[in-house]
Amino acid sequence: MTTVPFLDLKAATQELRAPILEALTRATDSGWYVLGKEVNRFEEAWASWTGAAHAVGVANGLDALTLGLQALGVGPGDEVIVPSNTYIATWLAVSAVGATVVPVEPSERTHNLDVARVEQAVTARTKVILPVHLYGQAAELRPLMALAQRRGLKVLDDAAQSHGATVDGVRVGGLTHLTAWSFYPGKNLGALGDAGAVTTSDAVLADKVRVLRNYGSRVKYANEVRGVNSRLDELQAAVLSAKLPSLDHWNQRRVAIAERYQRELAALPLVLPVLAAGVSSVWHLYVVRHPRRDALQAELKARGVETLIHYPTPPFLQPAYPEFKPQAGRWPIADRFAKEVLSLPIGPHLTSAQQTQVIAALEAACRARG
Repeated sequence: MTTVPFLDLKAATQELRAPILEALTRATDSGWYVLGKEVNRFEEAWASWTGAAHAVGVANGLDALTLGLQALGVGPGDEVIVPSNTYIATWLAVSAVGATVVPVEPSERTHNLDVARVEQAVTARTKVILPVHLYGQAAELRPLMALAQRRGLKVLDDAAQSHGATVDGVRVGGLTHLTAWSFYPGKNLGALGDAGAVTTSDAVLADKVRVLRNYGSRVKYANEVRGVNSRLDELQAAVLSAKLPSLDHWNQRRVAIAERYQRELAALPLVLPVLAAGVSSVWHLYVVRHPRRDALQAELKARGVETLIHYPTPPFLQPAYPEFKPQAGRWPIADRFAKEVLSLPIGPHLTSAQQTQVIAALEAACRARG
């Protein structure tokens, strides 16, 4: 029996082997390995691609979130509204700057932050709203930005999973005060290791992030603030530049796969993804829900289909946040999602035959499990 992998990372590298090797050779031969031409080249290209005025490369997606919050002046005594059903990195960034995490439940339809619940969670201490474009679907940024403007807040969006997602036809990246990106290898645009960036159309904020990522310095040995070492690597920047021209095509392939899933799984006893009005998804993940998820996953594995769970334990139940565990009943939607969500194989190199096998396995598994 042939196994369908959840995601084939080697295929992307093989497809672009020649330009990737050329980029790595160029960077290696340059003799300049930190904050050089490759980083500048990618920052300019990424800013242009997202529609933002500025891009600042950093070491990884968590640092992008953390430095974004620092640039916005967030610290002890401040509250940051985050989704209750996100990857823990979103929460960790808030904790890293000493601020208070305020979890808010998602929409049951889209899995993204529920704007009405966000408004109810705003207090006098709230400083930032931090939406996540979960699974590749853009969050509803227009009402969130309107809320932020009414209440004097800032918005930092976590776009780690949404390279190319749109709101009213405009790509995310320059629609909020700051946008944080991850280029972890499994992302729609992935490096060959950890990498990240912050985009913004605010020159002052961009400058703050640049200083913070480089030991708090813009001139060597002159340290203006207490920064960190979080610089996008020249080699990773070169790889990202080599891959970027393929991103639109790869996203289109993901969309086609998701549309086929939507059509051919509609009759099965699964909760399929729903898009909010006015937004698009680049389908970083295709996530269904089933009340007996673990049994369904086991059936699919037996039929040669690899799946993953994003995410099996919500942040408020993680040992890293013991103070939230006694309050876990306040976030029942996130708790239920963690027990029901299942991510199916999707990626630009999933073949039609492989997707046919996934669909057939789901049909058989649903018949077996109900």
